[in-house]
Amino acid sequence: MQEDNNLALPIGITLDRFIMRQQEAFPYATGELSQLLRDIALASKIINREINRAGLIDITGALGRENVQGESQQKLDVIANIRFIRALINGGQVVGILSEEDDEIIQTGNLNAKYVVAMDPLDGSSNIDVNVSIGTIFSIYRRVSAIGTPATKEDFLQGGRKQIAAGYILYGSSTIMVYTTGKGVNGFTYENSLGEYFLSHAEMQMPKDGKIYSVNEAYFDEFANPIKEFIQEMRQESGCMARYIGSLVGDFHRNLLKGGIYLYPPTRKAQNGKLRLFYECYPLAFVIEQAGGKATNGQHDILDIEPTEVHQRSMAYLGSDSLIDKLGKKTIEHHESVTKQLANI
Repeated sequence: MQEDNNLALPIGITLDRFIMRQQEAFPYATGELSQLLRDIALASKIINREINRAGLIDITGALGRENVQGESQQKLDVIANIRFIRALINGGQVVGILSEEDDEIIQTGNLNAKYVVAMDPLDGSSNIDVNVSIGTIFSIYRRVSAIGTPATKEDFLQGGRKQIAAGYILYGSSTIMVYTTGKGVNGFTYENSLGEYFLSHAEMQMPKDGKIYSVNEAYFDEFANPIKEFIQEMRQESGCMARYIGSLVGDFHRNLLKGGIYLYPPTRKAQNGKLRLFYECYPLAFVIEQAGGKATNGQHDILDIEPTEVHQRSMAYLGSDSLIDKLGKKTIEHHESVTKQLANI
């Protein structure tokens, strides 16, 4: 009998069942957020299918136009954006959507909905042509505008601490959805043959230290001295490794599991940083803090940055506790040195 049981081992808890159990832990929950998370999961399944057949139906490559960020749009960027918007509109739980691909807030027409979503539908999409991991990033807020009215900028300009859920989907050798509602981080791997996500990474915790640093070293000469010194020390330390995919979700996910730090300092072209605050920095900062890591822009915790515009950019340093503290110490020492030099002039 035991041998028979081993042939049919359980494959785990489905995402739907997990969401339902979490909802039961909140006595006042009425199911809207649970449905919204299911809508996001449904859209990601459709995107997963499109990505897997992309080379067969000519949807790779650039579209020949730019998005609101001034970046070249890929065909899959547009497809992912449309798929997620449709899923969120049809789900009925979202009144407004802020997307990397659109200049203005997308009004869903669901005026009685309680939530708004900020999203990067397909991060790193230029990598699809070379079969490198790409991802989706999302952030959910409870609206502050009156029920029965369209979404407003104020619904989004609440700040990172007001997120009620955030996460990402990584499309790679397997597809995994990772999210938090402020009570820890859990990851679910997609089983294609069953069309279901199953809990595969329960109560994820980021290692307090790490040996991996992820940064585009092509810009090394443009980085500020504290960043250069930090990278040089990582290079020289025994066992440290540089790992940079160029796909934010892929780099972030690896470091979350193994321990490390992701750096996107300012450069000459992006003096205020390149990553988007609402649909990259805020959601990943929420996830990493819930997993025991830290997220900073070099001066403040990312979740404490006061937003001023919906497509705002930021510097970002996301990583293990000890590595972020080490980088912060470098920054403070540099600031004190510069202050002392100025005082002696």
